[in-house]
Amino acid sequence: MAVKKNKKQKKDQKQLQWEAFKLLEGTALKNEKRKPGKGKITIQVKRWHLEYEKELKILQIELMKLQKHMQATGDRVLAIFEGRDAAGKGGTIKRITANLNPRNTRVTALTKPNETETTQWYFQRYTPHLPAAGEIVLFDRSWYNRAMVEPVMGFCTDAQNKRFLKDVPMLEELLVKDGIKLFKFYFSVSKDIQKERFDSRKLDPLKQYKLSPVDNLAQKYWNQYSVRKFQMLSETNRTISPWTIVRSDVKKKARINCIKHILSNMEYADKLPAEQLECDPEIIVSGIDELHHMELNIMNPKNLHG
Repeated sequence: MAVKKNKKQKKDQKQLQWEAFKLLEGTALKNEKRKPGKGKITIQVKRWHLEYEKELKILQIELMKLQKHMQATGDRVLAIFEGRDAAGKGGTIKRITANLNPRNTRVTALTKPNETETTQWYFQRYTPHLPAAGEIVLFDRSWYNRAMVEPVMGFCTDAQNKRFLKDVPMLEELLVKDGIKLFKFYFSVSKDIQKERFDSRKLDPLKQYKLSPVDNLAQKYWNQYSVRKFQMLSETNRTISPWTIVRSDVKKKARINCIKHILSNMEYADKLPAEQLECDPEIIVSGIDELHHMELNIMNPKNLHG
């Protein structure tokens, strides 16, 4: 009896793993006008997914125009991606860089500091990765680890956290005044959606590398992260280096609107009309508006966005 039960469990697990697979992005758009024929099967996709793929392709072409312009002018872009675990940062970065020339595009995702780095000036390990002329650099998490993850998890002292919050606006002011175009994105995901994404990682073989022992702690320390987020925005949302909040419960909308925000704030040749790059105000929220929202709801965490 136990043998039969084990076989059934293995079969169910295998079925769940196969169900977790999805069509590669762009497949629906590529095959939109294909006709049925021998050796072909019909796969149903939602119309909004097809529209998403069409819009994403248009925006990726715009990103290529921007990169070409930057190579000619020597412009520099630094985009910081922050947010809770499973908020959709990595997926958005992947769509931004998908078709860009890797010689002028870099993604920086640093691991925890080594023995030497822990003795250095905190920002020292990040400064070598800043963009040179014509480069787009995307930080998949950044120096803002010291604003949220490190204090919540006990990886830095309270004094180190406070010193960081005082120092980082000065550093970012120097970068902006030197000509770097700085984008700071905070991806905001709700607690229930975060849990769903954590659970999906256990089933999808292509996402299991994302599994981490701190996943459960992200849910456990949800409120602590909210307090640190409020402190971070209060101290570092400056006119010269503002935060942009990206509501990311719906990943596809988050990706589209994040890219639109970048493009709409850059000048380059043959740019799409402004109305085609207009962001959804329900998805893209200014740092100051997020602060107002948090001030109104800080004593009622259930009403707070992630």
